[in-house]
Amino acid sequence: MPFILRNEVLIKVKAIGINPVDVRTRAGSAMAGHLKDYRPLILGWDISGEIVAVGTDVTKFKVGDEVFGMINFLGHGKGYAEYVAAPEEHIAIKPQSITHEEAAAATLAALTAWQLLKHYAGVAKGHKILIQAASGGVGHYAVQIAKHLGAYVIGVSSTKNRDFVLDIGADRHIGYDRQYFEDLVKDLDLVVDAFAFDSLYRSLKVVKPGGKIISLLPMISNDLKEKARKKDVDVHYALVKSNGEDMQAIAGLLEKGILKSHIYKVFPFNQMGSAHLEMETGRTVGKIVVNV
Repeated sequence: MPFILRNEVLIKVKAIGINPVDVRTRAGSAMAGHLKDYRPLILGWDISGEIVAVGTDVTKFKVGDEVFGMINFLGHGKGYAEYVAAPEEHIAIKPQSITHEEAAAATLAALTAWQLLKHYAGVAKGHKILIQAASGGVGHYAVQIAKHLGAYVIGVSSTKNRDFVLDIGADRHIGYDRQYFEDLVKDLDLVVDAFAFDSLYRSLKVVKPGGKIISLLPMISNDLKEKARKKDVDVHYALVKSNGEDMQAIAGLLEKGILKSHIYKVFPFNQMGSAHLEMETGRTVGKIVVNV
């Protein structure tokens, strides 16, 4: 049983969200360098569950509250466990209208979309944006959040996921397996780029001067930065951060049905390895979740 600090709560975990960063960290990249001194290393940051104990300084939560959040990212989240210690400023009350699986899904991926679109890009009514990997974890939340903020949303995914992308709110769909998005759109305010490398150069072609590119990966070359500077385009990468206030905002959207988690597949806790292998296929639609 984890020991909790004065500002922490102890959560009995009901569901765990699985992310690409989990898989890459397990394989020795992503957060592995940040966490190299932790032995044993317990993966996982996305959880939903019930509070069973509270620290002496905790004021926002009580025993019995159902909560969810992304815990201690970029640090040692220890989310792949039956009980997790979490700072109270990293969590929010889980809406009663959604399951623990749906809540655990809407943590790192939903936070990433919210923090980048709302806080960094300032997406607002009238903005025209393109979201790559629109059927994926971050992508399917980004489509919904961008629509909520008033943008005209173009979603890029495989053609077989066209109906899904349109159903979650995209105004237009482009199938990357049949068309090149740079041949079809131009003068965009924002591109959410999920692939980096050559894809960022293609994104640069369709963003208007003064626009922005959000890269979900850190591979931004100096050459690309220079080309973007000459076009007056801001290319941005930033890691998501644990933030209880942002989790509360997401909880509100989930409560109202504005934001919905699409669960691709649920695995039992003893099949965590199978959940990782599924994530490694790169073919998931929405989120993978593990029940505890």
